[in-house]
Amino acid sequence: MKKFLLIAFCLLAGVVQAQNHTLNLKQLERIEEAQKAIVVLNDNANTLPVTSLNNLNIASVHLGYPHQTVFDSVANKYWKVTAFNVDKLNTAVAFNNLHDELKLYNMVLITLSENTPFNAPLISFIRDLERITRVVIVLSSSGKNLKYLDDVKSPVIWYPHDTPEGASLAAQAVFGGMMVSNKLIDSFSAKYTKGSGEVINKIRLGYALPEATGVNTNRFKKIDSIVEAGIATHSAPAVVVLVAKNGQVIFNKAYGKHTYGSSQATQLTDIFDMASVTKVTATTPSIMHLYERKQLGLDSPISRYVARLRTIADKRDVTIREALLHEAGFTPYIKFYEKLKPSDLSTDSSAAYPTKVADRYYLRANYFNEVMWPVTLASSGNTRGKYVYSDISMYMMKEVFETISHQKLNEYVLNNLYLPLGMQATGYLPRNRFSRNRIVPTTENDNWMRNMLVQGYVNDPGAAMAGGVEGHAGLFANANDLAIYYQMLLNKGTYGGKRYFDSTTVKLFTSRQSKTSWRGLGFDRVNNTSAKDKRSALAFGHSGYTGTYVWVDPAYNLVYICLTNRVYPDDGKTYGPAKVNIRGLVLDAIYEAITVDGKK
Repeated sequence: MKKFLLIAFCLLAGVVQAQNHTLNLKQLERIEEAQKAIVVLNDNANTLPVTSLNNLNIASVHLGYPHQTVFDSVANKYWKVTAFNVDKLNTAVAFNNLHDELKLYNMVLITLSENTPFNAPLISFIRDLERITRVVIVLSSSGKNLKYLDDVKSPVIWYPHDTPEGASLAAQAVFGGMMVSNKLIDSFSAKYTKGSGEVINKIRLGYALPEATGVNTNRFKKIDSIVEAGIATHSAPAVVVLVAKNGQVIFNKAYGKHTYGSSQATQLTDIFDMASVTKVTATTPSIMHLYERKQLGLDSPISRYVARLRTIADKRDVTIREALLHEAGFTPYIKFYEKLKPSDLSTDSSAAYPTKVADRYYLRANYFNEVMWPVTLASSGNTRGKYVYSDISMYMMKEVFETISHQKLNEYVLNNLYLPLGMQATGYLPRNRFSRNRIVPTTENDNWMRNMLVQGYVNDPGAAMAGGVEGHAGLFANANDLAIYYQMLLNKGTYGGKRYFDSTTVKLFTSRQSKTSWRGLGFDRVNNTSAKDKRSALAFGHSGYTGTYVWVDPAYNLVYICLTNRVYPDDGKTYGPAKVNIRGLVLDAIYEAITVDGKK
């Protein structure tokens, strides 16, 4: 029984892991029972589900609520929620003090239960608070306490039993992770009568057991074996795997430690260097926005926006479409660091050395414009019309985007895409926003310039020397954030009640657009038609050099995220046992798990 309760807690706290199928079926019965009982009441202002997130500062106030840990853990997957556990407030003075502590929060979630003392100070506190801020009340009780809420104006999420299942579902209901359409089957007060109940729609990812989507959780055990073998062979010290199916995160597990021999265990919320996943999570969507606003044409020459290309014979006519397809003839990769001189670097920051490439390591001012960009313009791959994967394409797309939009790429995607979507940890330059310890190291010694542990600064040399923000690399993210973004693409451009792209734009960029290769516009696709390959022809995604991988398969309603730091400690320069292809083998295992006899 203790083992079962631990499994239940892990699930309901949002740590969805492979467990025992039999136990999960029993747990699923409890969840489904709770789903049938939860009711949304009094939502006359259509507060629920919460839609716009990025301007919210949310407090979660628990008053005699027994499952606050579960509730807050799930809520924090949607947006940052600050907990206030104040179980013994009985006086007006105490509630007044709490009221003042909440002055900076423009939304307050108040959780109540059968154990809450429903006294006059509590009701007065709620009434006072809802006059100045948005309030949502979560109540778990037999229903007798609903009568005390007759005079409140805020929405109430009610469920009859104090269970962790109910707490998890209530948190998901607040943010639209589940649909609720139940009605009261009894009358509890003059206001909350039989038949009362509002409908709220599912607009975001939910968090569920694999069995909720028809998948036997035992079939995910192979993922554990693959990742553990990968860690043992030093293929990567830290790994996070996430699987979402049918709009539900059904597997999310962290493995290993940040580094070999480290005491810091990998967490689900850890932030990884995305490397080339940047191309399709930052640069390509920015170009997509410009395309559907008719601010650029795919067959327009890049030189229309990057004027210095107009005098370069092999680049003046290269189009945006060719760059996105990697058919522009650009050289694949430039070792910019080979141009460095000792005088270009300093251990101290100053106006002369402002570009931080690592801790206590700075590059001289204007290095990108004076050295890197001229080298880029002068380079040539002489392969135009052929598929040759090139980072230079995305250097160009960043310049195109910033020229047209008059905005920095990193600021644009953060404010117009990531934060509105609810992606709390994603962005460039993560050390400006997050603790160093939350960011997984890439290399211990990069062996090209920095010769030190690289943690929280982009691993890619070119992106680092460009200031950490480039079109091909520089983005950092965690697995839950990426699941949100790629679920939005799977939804054909919508998420959280908002449309981010027209469905035709998503289809255009993610479908095959080349006669030369299998590629989409920016996106990688399936390049294997073998009978054993279960990936569909609709699937798209991208990999990253540091060990990251994102994959969406509309035919299976599937999102797969795999984050590793496979380049640690020295980008494979120290050879040991045969490496394990963690990303690819886990993807194969997922397709095996979600299909039975070839059926979806």
